[in-house]
Amino acid sequence: MAPIDRNEETDLLRALRHPLRRRILREMADGRAASPRGLSDRLRQPLSNISYHVRVLAECRAITLVRTRPARGSVQHFYRSTVEAPWALQVLGLGESDRSGTGEKSDGAPT
Repeated sequence: MAPIDRNEETDLLRALRHPLRRRILREMADGRAASPRGLSDRLRQPLSNISYHVRVLAECRAITLVRTRPARGSVQHFYRSTVEAPWALQVLGLGESDRSGTGEKSDGAPT
């Protein structure tokens, strides 16, 4: 088991204080890569707001860049959630066995 970096834990805790960042992480809980544009559409939030909060989450290592793709003269970035700390999953309302974001455990029972 890797040693816990208290600075990373503190940064993650601070990041999770914002409700939109928690919504972004819940949306990414299924493990699929997501772009700020896609998150903006799904969460019905302005792209500028989503992009800012995605940057904050990337800086505290709650998400990681997994690929890029050219899109309409710019580059689209895709991120995946890296949140694994049990306390953080609990804050997000996700159990360790529930990474689907549905609010149900893997056996189909509600959490």
